[in-house]
Amino acid sequence: MTAQLQQTTIATHGLIGALSLTAVWYAWRWWSTERGRPVAVTRKPRPGDTLLGFVTNFFDTLGIGSFAPTTAVFKLCVRMPDEQIPGTLNTGHALPTLVQALIFVGVVKLDPATLISMIVAAVVGAWIGADVVARLPRRLIQTGMGAALLVAALVFVATNLGWLPGGGDALGLTGAQLAAAIAVNFLLGALMTLGVGLYAPCLMLISLLGMNPLAAFPIMMGSCAFLMPIGGVRFIRVGRYDLKAALGLAIGGIPGVLIAAFIVKSLPIGWLRWLVAVVVAYTAMLMLYSARPKSAPSASA
Repeated sequence: MTAQLQQTTIATHGLIGALSLTAVWYAWRWWSTERGRPVAVTRKPRPGDTLLGFVTNFFDTLGIGSFAPTTAVFKLCVRMPDEQIPGTLNTGHALPTLVQALIFVGVVKLDPATLISMIVAAVVGAWIGADVVARLPRRLIQTGMGAALLVAALVFVATNLGWLPGGGDALGLTGAQLAAAIAVNFLLGALMTLGVGLYAPCLMLISLLGMNPLAAFPIMMGSCAFLMPIGGVRFIRVGRYDLKAALGLAIGGIPGVLIAAFIVKSLPIGWLRWLVAVVVAYTAMLMLYSARPKSAPSASA
């Protein structure tokens, strides 16, 4: 075994161990925090939330992404106040994403320095971003999510039309390119706490830097698997999320990931991206419309 391969193997095993510990820590923190709160209503998730978790995480494992479709459903169904959506996304999808990462992180033998530094950057971004987003006023969250959903819709369209960069063959970065990747992944980690999915922009970043697009999978799955629990714990602590919806996403999402990864493995999902693009664009318009300044009622004569 060469020194490089040995380093990669050690890093992969270490990452899997860290992911396992993160999953246990996150589940314990979620349970212990909610256990200490008074129970005013049932905490049992709705069947629709569990089904949504299954469907969105099933297609997330196959490359669609879960944040934009989940946001669209929550907004269109008026499932919760808009300001609770980012926290619900991060708390509910965290455990299914950890399962994804545990399954796929060892598939691509990526340069350990590139992999670990980009994951750490995303986690630090989420740690800072979650604290900010959890305290933002409703209108700013609506505006931010509306703009993010528009970008997501454009990414879906660009993917279907083949406009995204094809990438190169590299499985690691050095120097200025690595510094740029770390800085951008830090920003993407912070934006995740606002409900902006990391998968598509991370894939674009990796391709633009000349790396093999396959290298994006361990980076984006590893990043999300660490940063979502970090951000989720902060949303749980301040209570700015919908508990029943988040539980439904987690309970339905884990079997969705397992079925997609081990049974289905692949589907022709180009048509689904078009459907998601239309729904997400419509939801973005609704979100931005909700964020518009309300005109004051005219005074009567």
